[in-house]
Amino acid sequence: MEEKYPSSGKKLIVLGFAVMAFIFVIYSRYQNPEVFTPDAMDTIQRIAYGFYIILLAAFGAIAYGLYMYHKEKVRKNGTDILSIIAITTWNSKSRKIFLVTFITYGIFFSLISGTLVYQPEVNFITHYGATIPSGFVAPCCDQFGYMPKVIIYLTEHVGLQILPINLVLQLVVSYLVGLNMSIAVSAYTISKKGRGASTIGAAAGLFIACPTCAGTFLSVFVGTASGIALSIALSQLQTFFIAISIPVLFVTPIIMARKLRNPDGSCKIDSTK
Repeated sequence: MEEKYPSSGKKLIVLGFAVMAFIFVIYSRYQNPEVFTPDAMDTIQRIAYGFYIILLAAFGAIAYGLYMYHKEKVRKNGTDILSIIAITTWNSKSRKIFLVTFITYGIFFSLISGTLVYQPEVNFITHYGATIPSGFVAPCCDQFGYMPKVIIYLTEHVGLQILPINLVLQLVVSYLVGLNMSIAVSAYTISKKGRGASTIGAAAGLFIACPTCAGTFLSVFVGTASGIALSIALSQLQTFFIAISIPVLFVTPIIMARKLRNPDGSCKIDSTK
């Protein structure tokens, strides 16, 4: 009975990611312009709507699975690394840090990735004939992971351009950044008290808390020096910079969690405070 909840949590997480991968692969079949004929347009449009409904359901399954798994790890109060991470991030202070970081980084990601669009020189009504406010789902055609695209016009100059791959990266990386930040702050607090946690470990967590910054700063610097064309080319590498940061975001909490262990294997952080 004790294994029921963590097992269910893990199953929901795996199921969510499996469903997500499945719909990405299936929808890529409809990105051939030859398939997107006038006769098939309405059908593919409905499939695009279904894509986002299933994607949101997958996110919900993953989120609830993580919550169940996290809660059970804290309840068991084990000495393994994942239990240390769970206990460290369960207290009120860590959860607040996680939430603030998750939201702040999510907004930052939206700006950098082009999800949140601000074009003061372009009037959406004049240039695109848009109705304010309005939105639509563009079902075709682009590279794998970039369709179906959601376009939302909020004002004459502000809108949203939601790409599936960016949405997934935004939520996954924001979660990992929030997790890293909450652990890093706890590790830093312990190191300040002289209880043996590594300040270097805490600093590492804080350093990787902005995985998009490398691409952003490089894009700005080189773009300023070499013109708009190169800046655009670098901005397209933003997803690459973020993707290569994910393994680091996974490994760093493990490194810091090792520093938050007592000699008997228990966690130095009280999950109730």
